[in-house]
Amino acid sequence: MAQTKKKKYLYEVDLMRVLFIAGVLLNHTTTAFKNNVGTGSGSELFLEATHLMLHFTRMGFMFMTGLVLVLNYYNKEPHWFNFWKKRYISVGIPYIGWNAILMWFATITAGVALNWPDYFKNLFDAIIHGNKYYMYYILVTFQLYLIFPLLVYMFKKLKNHHVAILVGSALIQLLLVIGIKYWLPGVDRSSWWYLFRAYGMNILVYQFYFVTGAFVAIHYDEVDRFIEKNHRVIGWSTLVLALGTIALFFGNLKILKLSMGATESIHQPYIFIYDTFMIAFVFWIGRQYAHARETTFPHWLDKIIKNMSKVSFGIYLTQTIPITVLYGILSVIKLPSYVMLLLLPVGYAFVLGGAFLISWFCYKVPPFGALIGRPQWHLSKARKEVKGVKENVENNKSIKQTVRE
Repeated sequence: MAQTKKKKYLYEVDLMRVLFIAGVLLNHTTTAFKNNVGTGSGSELFLEATHLMLHFTRMGFMFMTGLVLVLNYYNKEPHWFNFWKKRYISVGIPYIGWNAILMWFATITAGVALNWPDYFKNLFDAIIHGNKYYMYYILVTFQLYLIFPLLVYMFKKLKNHHVAILVGSALIQLLLVIGIKYWLPGVDRSSWWYLFRAYGMNILVYQFYFVTGAFVAIHYDEVDRFIEKNHRVIGWSTLVLALGTIALFFGNLKILKLSMGATESIHQPYIFIYDTFMIAFVFWIGRQYAHARETTFPHWLDKIIKNMSKVSFGIYLTQTIPITVLYGILSVIKLPSYVMLLLLPVGYAFVLGGAFLISWFCYKVPPFGALIGRPQWHLSKARKEVKGVKENVENNKSIKQTVRE
């Protein structure tokens, strides 16, 4: 049996996790502020026109999922039933748990008396559809877990054609988003299967990002060298594309006459290109962090990044609580729109800080770690080991006493 080489810890993955989850919460926070500024105001237009810039975060999360899974499992013996068991339990418990908690929380904060039969009916509906409390990502991840062995098999079987796989995936993704933007709105989807009707829950519309994550994991050093060599072009292109999302917004709204929902959809050809460049640029930033922390990077900032990375999944799961509280606060304070806009950083700090504190509590206090995918089973195991050591010591003392007697 070949010896398994210990994997090198990739600190850049920590920062990428933090940047993507921070972007997700900023996206949702700006939506809360947009809904609470004056209709037709300059502040509302600013938030709407710049909103597409933040639409790389969901795809970044999908990329990270593919990257981390392949890094962890590509070179292991394929015990897929154990993989499914571990993954579906570790993610399924938080998924069901937070759906239940957040549905209760939403009902209580709305001032509605709990009707338990309706509660469980609505809970079941939310679990099977993944359409509440930003849980779509987990439903998509469940689909990835199911087909993940096929993804690994494809890359191993076609080991000399990985670039062709990546290019083919990109072309499929481009055709998908073209179809979603220009063809799908005119189609009656009412009789379609849910995962095709609600295509935002379907893994197919994110396949490129999972495949790209897998490709990067397998060819990590080559991709790192390529991005480092071309980081200036990637960085400036990302900036230009980010500013171009403003032109895209007005083009969708004024020229194509799309609805606001379609105008700000993440499933657009331009956004696909923008997301690809942004993910590559964030990867480069992560690598710079990995290099810098070996020299003069501030220890306190490094610790913050590490801790936020540990509970990034928890931050994603718990964000609904501070966001709901923020909506409540914004709905009762009456301020001019420009003042409300200036308070956006404060609201964002509240949402990010609140989600982090809830997640950190779960991470530190058993048994709540199971709610953020970090169960503290190891603590129980450690207690048993300590107990076993103490028992052995006591047994040894008894034996020595018996021998003396």
